[in-house]
Amino acid sequence: MKIYTKTGDKGTSSLYNGERRDKDDMIFEALGTTDELSSHLGLALEFLEELEQHDLYEKIQKIQCLLQDVGSNIATPRDRSNEVRLERTKFSHVHATALEQWIDEMDAELPKLTQFILPSGGRASASLHVARSVCRRAERRVQPLIREGLCDPEVGIFLNRLSDFLFNCARLAAKRQGKSEIIYKKP
Repeated sequence: MKIYTKTGDKGTSSLYNGERRDKDDMIFEALGTTDELSSHLGLALEFLEELEQHDLYEKIQKIQCLLQDVGSNIATPRDRSNEVRLERTKFSHVHATALEQWIDEMDAELPKLTQFILPSGGRASASLHVARSVCRRAERRVQPLIREGLCDPEVGIFLNRLSDFLFNCARLAAKRQGKSEIIYKKP
Protein backbone atom coordinates (compact mmCIF):
# COMPACT_ATOMS: atom_id res chain seq x y z
CA MET A 1 0.00 0.00 0.00
CA LYS A 2 1.39 3.39 -0.96
CA ILE A 3 1.52 6.21 1.55
CA TYR A 4 -0.04 8.62 -0.93
CA THR A 5 -3.51 8.17 -2.39
CA LYS A 6 -3.94 11.44 -4.31
CA THR A 7 -7.55 11.57 -3.09
CA GLY A 8 -6.87 14.77 -1.18
CA ASP A 9 -5.24 16.65 -4.03
CA LYS A 10 -8.33 18.81 -4.52
CA GLY A 11 -8.40 19.99 -0.91
CA THR A 12 -10.77 17.47 0.63
CA SER A 13 -10.33 14.42 2.80
CA SER A 14 -12.54 11.61 4.10
CA LEU A 15 -13.87 11.05 7.58
CA TYR A 16 -14.30 7.59 9.10
CA ASN A 17 -17.93 7.49 7.95
CA GLY A 18 -16.84 8.13 4.34
CA GLU A 19 -18.02 11.74 4.23
CA ARG A 20 -15.63 14.07 2.39
CA ARG A 21 -14.95 17.52 3.82
CA ASP A 22 -12.63 20.40 3.05
CA LYS A 23 -9.23 19.96 4.65
CA ASP A 24 -9.69 23.20 6.59
CA ASP A 25 -13.03 22.04 8.03
CA MET A 26 -13.31 22.37 11.81
CA ILE A 27 -13.18 18.58 12.17
CA PHE A 28 -9.80 18.44 10.43
CA GLU A 29 -8.59 21.41 12.51
CA ALA A 30 -9.37 19.41 15.65
CA LEU A 31 -7.80 16.25 14.22
CA GLY A 32 -4.67 18.11 13.18
CA THR A 33 -4.29 19.67 16.60
CA THR A 34 -4.65 16.36 18.45
CA ASP A 35 -2.09 14.88 16.03
CA GLU A 36 0.26 17.79 16.76
CA LEU A 37 -0.24 17.18 20.48
CA SER A 38 0.71 13.52 20.08
CA SER A 39 3.85 14.56 18.18
CA HIS A 40 4.87 16.93 20.98
CA LEU A 41 4.29 14.13 23.47
CA GLY A 42 6.58 11.93 21.36
CA LEU A 43 9.33 14.51 21.76
CA ALA A 44 8.67 14.72 25.50
CA LEU A 45 8.99 10.93 25.67
CA GLU A 46 12.50 11.15 24.25
CA PHE A 47 13.51 13.60 26.97
CA LEU A 48 11.81 11.54 29.69
CA GLU A 49 13.59 8.40 28.49
CA GLU A 50 16.94 10.17 28.85
CA LEU A 51 15.97 10.96 32.47
CA GLU A 52 14.75 7.40 33.08
CA GLN A 53 11.31 8.63 34.14
CA HIS A 54 9.65 5.31 33.37
CA ASP A 55 6.36 5.94 35.18
CA LEU A 56 5.77 9.21 33.31
CA TYR A 57 6.99 7.63 30.07
CA GLU A 58 4.42 4.82 30.32
CA LYS A 59 1.58 7.20 31.12
CA ILE A 60 2.37 9.46 28.19
CA GLN A 61 2.60 6.49 25.82
CA LYS A 62 -0.87 5.45 26.97
CA ILE A 63 -2.09 9.02 26.41
CA GLN A 64 -0.74 8.95 22.85
CA CYS A 65 -2.85 5.84 22.22
CA LEU A 66 -5.88 7.53 23.76
CA LEU A 67 -5.32 10.51 21.46
CA GLN A 68 -5.72 8.10 18.54
CA ASP A 69 -9.08 7.15 20.05
CA VAL A 70 -9.93 10.85 20.43
CA GLY A 71 -9.15 11.26 16.74
CA SER A 72 -11.41 8.36 15.83
CA ASN A 73 -14.24 9.95 17.78
CA ILE A 74 -13.69 13.35 16.15
CA ALA A 75 -13.52 11.74 12.68
CA THR A 76 -16.91 10.06 13.20
CA PRO A 77 -19.59 12.77 13.35
CA ARG A 78 -22.07 11.52 15.91
CA ASP A 79 -25.09 12.79 13.96
CA ARG A 80 -24.05 11.33 10.59
CA SER A 81 -22.58 7.91 11.28
CA ASN A 82 -24.05 4.44 11.62
CA GLU A 83 -24.40 2.68 14.97
CA VAL A 84 -21.49 0.29 14.36
CA ARG A 85 -19.06 3.15 13.76
CA LEU A 86 -20.48 5.17 16.65
CA GLU A 87 -20.03 2.28 19.05
CA ARG A 88 -16.53 1.52 17.75
CA THR A 89 -15.40 5.14 18.28
CA LYS A 90 -17.26 6.02 21.48
CA PHE A 91 -15.00 7.77 23.98
CA SER A 92 -15.45 6.89 27.65
CA HIS A 93 -15.39 9.12 30.72
CA VAL A 94 -13.13 6.56 32.47
CA HIS A 95 -10.10 8.08 30.75
CA ALA A 96 -10.62 11.48 32.39
CA THR A 97 -11.10 9.72 35.72
CA ALA A 98 -7.78 7.91 35.27
CA LEU A 99 -6.07 11.24 34.55
CA GLU A 100 -7.54 12.65 37.77
CA GLN A 101 -6.02 9.78 39.71
CA TRP A 102 -2.61 10.37 38.10
CA ILE A 103 -2.87 14.11 38.83
CA ASP A 104 -3.65 13.40 42.49
CA GLU A 105 -0.67 11.03 42.72
CA MET A 106 1.64 13.70 41.29
CA ASP A 107 0.19 16.37 43.60
CA ALA A 108 1.32 14.25 46.55
CA GLU A 109 4.92 14.38 45.26
CA LEU A 110 4.96 18.06 44.25
CA PRO A 111 5.46 21.13 46.41
CA LYS A 112 2.35 23.26 46.75
CA LEU A 113 2.06 25.82 43.99
CA THR A 114 1.70 29.33 45.45
CA GLN A 115 2.84 31.43 42.50
CA PHE A 116 2.52 31.39 38.74
CA ILE A 117 5.33 29.58 36.99
CA LEU A 118 6.64 30.06 33.47
CA PRO A 119 7.28 27.11 31.16
CA SER A 120 10.74 26.00 32.27
CA GLY A 121 12.47 23.31 34.31
CA GLY A 122 14.65 21.52 31.78
CA ARG A 123 14.04 19.99 28.35
CA ALA A 124 11.55 17.35 29.49
CA SER A 125 9.57 19.83 31.53
CA ALA A 126 9.60 22.53 28.86
CA SER A 127 8.51 20.06 26.17
CA LEU A 128 5.61 18.96 28.39
CA HIS A 129 4.60 22.61 28.81
CA VAL A 130 4.54 22.97 25.01
CA ALA A 131 2.36 19.85 24.82
CA ARG A 132 0.09 21.34 27.50
CA SER A 133 -0.44 24.52 25.51
CA VAL A 134 -1.16 22.53 22.33
CA CYS A 135 -3.60 20.44 24.37
CA ARG A 136 -5.45 23.65 25.33
CA ARG A 137 -5.69 24.53 21.64
CA ALA A 138 -7.02 21.05 20.87
CA GLU A 139 -9.64 21.57 23.55
CA ARG A 140 -10.65 24.88 21.93
CA ARG A 141 -10.91 23.17 18.54
CA VAL A 142 -13.08 20.37 19.95
CA GLN A 143 -15.59 22.55 21.82
CA PRO A 144 -17.48 23.68 18.67
CA LEU A 145 -17.75 20.03 17.61
CA ILE A 146 -19.22 19.12 20.99
CA ARG A 147 -21.71 22.00 20.80
CA GLU A 148 -22.85 20.81 17.38
CA GLY A 149 -23.15 17.20 18.56
CA LEU A 150 -20.38 16.00 16.24
CA CYS A 151 -18.21 14.36 18.91
CA ASP A 152 -18.66 13.00 22.40
CA PRO A 153 -18.53 15.52 25.28
CA GLU A 154 -16.14 13.11 27.04
CA VAL A 155 -13.50 14.08 24.48
CA GLY A 156 -13.59 17.68 25.69
CA ILE A 157 -13.49 16.62 29.33
CA PHE A 158 -10.53 14.35 28.61
CA LEU A 159 -8.58 17.13 26.87
CA ASN A 160 -9.33 19.54 29.71
CA ARG A 161 -8.06 17.04 32.27
CA LEU A 162 -5.11 16.14 30.04
CA SER A 163 -3.81 19.71 30.06
CA ASP A 164 -3.92 19.63 33.88
CA PHE A 165 -2.07 16.31 33.85
CA LEU A 166 0.59 17.69 31.50
CA PHE A 167 1.07 20.73 33.75
CA ASN A 168 1.71 18.49 36.75
CA CYS A 169 3.82 16.14 34.65
CA ALA A 170 6.03 19.07 33.59
CA ARG A 171 6.42 20.17 37.19
CA LEU A 172 7.26 16.65 38.32
CA ALA A 173 9.85 16.18 35.56
CA ALA A 174 11.54 19.42 36.65
CA LYS A 175 11.49 18.39 40.32
CA ARG A 176 12.87 14.93 39.67
CA GLN A 177 15.62 16.37 37.49
CA GLY A 178 16.52 18.92 40.15
CA LYS A 179 15.70 21.81 37.84
CA SER A 180 14.16 25.04 39.06
CA GLU A 181 10.90 26.35 37.71
CA ILE A 182 10.94 30.03 36.80
CA ILE A 183 8.52 32.03 38.92
CA TYR A 184 6.55 34.77 37.20
CA LYS A 185 7.60 38.26 38.30
CA LYS A 186 5.79 41.35 37.10
CA PRO A 187 8.30 43.34 35.01
